[in-house]
Amino acid sequence: MPANCSPTRIDLRYGCGIMLNTMSKSNTTKNEKMESIVSLAKRRGFIYQGSDIYGGLSGTWDYGPLGVSLKRNIMGLWWKMFVDDREDMYGVDAAIIMNPKVWIASGHVATFADPLVEDLVTNQRHRADHIIKDAGFSADGMTFADMDKFIKEKGIKSPAGNDLSEVRTFNMMFKTSVGPMEDESSISYLRPETAGGIFTNFRNVVDSFYPDLPFGIAQQGKAFRNEISPRDFIFRCREFEQMEIEYFVDPKRWEESYEMWRVQMHRWLEEGLGLPAEHVHELEVPEADRAFYSQRTIDFEYDYPGGRNEIIGFAYRTDYDLGAHQKMSGKSMDYNVKGTNEKFVPHVIEPSLGVERAVMAVLSNSYTEDEVNGEKRIVMKFPYHLAPVKYAVSPLLKNKPELVAKAREVYAILKKEFGAVMWDDNGNIGKRYRRQDEIGTPYCVVIDFETLEDGAVTVRDRDTTEQKRVKISELITPPIQA
Repeated sequence: MPANCSPTRIDLRYGCGIMLNTMSKSNTTKNEKMESIVSLAKRRGFIYQGSDIYGGLSGTWDYGPLGVSLKRNIMGLWWKMFVDDREDMYGVDAAIIMNPKVWIASGHVATFADPLVEDLVTNQRHRADHIIKDAGFSADGMTFADMDKFIKEKGIKSPAGNDLSEVRTFNMMFKTSVGPMEDESSISYLRPETAGGIFTNFRNVVDSFYPDLPFGIAQQGKAFRNEISPRDFIFRCREFEQMEIEYFVDPKRWEESYEMWRVQMHRWLEEGLGLPAEHVHELEVPEADRAFYSQRTIDFEYDYPGGRNEIIGFAYRTDYDLGAHQKMSGKSMDYNVKGTNEKFVPHVIEPSLGVERAVMAVLSNSYTEDEVNGEKRIVMKFPYHLAPVKYAVSPLLKNKPELVAKAREVYAILKKEFGAVMWDDNGNIGKRYRRQDEIGTPYCVVIDFETLEDGAVTVRDRDTTEQKRVKISELITPPIQA
């Protein structure tokens, strides 16, 4: 994670800016689509406002039954693609609360409590002392209150020429106390990113497994950030999950590994998440906007309903992180190359992904409005492997015991095979289909009177709405093409 962020860059992972407000008359439709997605997410049990019964808590969201399944499918796929299916990757699950020296070494303690102001139009955040300096003055010796008064008195604007918010302490680190006493010695923090636990376990993994370079360490887990202005649904939250890889390389050969991971990020977005390639973009971050330790950074961006923004941060971080921890801890982070006398602190390539960003991209890409027989419908066209529910099983009539019994039999078969199967006998068949369309269920299986005679069921395809008869024994060979 960056210990120093350029105030003019938006960093989706670490909150060095917030999502640009790109809404205008020209993209009202995009805004309406986002509102429709948020409404559907709550109505169908994907995502709820956190602490909803008490009026909510800004920047917190609860995943409902379907949302947690979608999120787990995404996280499970990532782990399979980048850990289980590879020979050069090692997984860890580090503690959320760590020794505070971890965050001192990384630079978080020093850089996550700055006097920040926000552009009231673009929502970009800036250091107040830098704003004052750029205006030709000095903020040396000023308190936060002094800076706020000075900016107002001098009429200082943002770099874009807009009014600024009040100066506030922007402490992105959630501070806590460890142990029964609350004093300076008990202070710790909820981790602001997952990479720290990877770097502190580098030596452990090397000592336990002695892997050949290049190799990676991967982690998924919660991170916490005291955002000033959480917004844009789950796009920017105070509590979120990350999927991060630190890939350790020989500094003489970092470019080949960087290119390999660049290609893999496209594979993840376009094959894994099913996002259209034309909506995925690479932004080569210029040197002036990169963190000081980054030699190359690409922001992978996606066309969200609210505008294009980052979905993956992809950086070549040199040996900054391991070097900083080596200096602070006094423990060697050298890697001894097998069969040689060569040793060095490895350099690092970091693909960093926010789970919420991926979920939001999948939701927005899947959300579709079309017509069936002249009737408008909403359908979530999830890729089959990500769909929270794979099958919905229904008896044609729920007041016919023989149909219910047979439907329960089919439900049990599919449930055992796929797990993600829903029983649905509420309302007529048409209403069930519409409900399952909004849930994103690829296939609806209906048991009717003919089933009792021929052992076949009606399978309805979500996307085409076409139906066909399929033998019960053939149901466990997905995906069924209706």
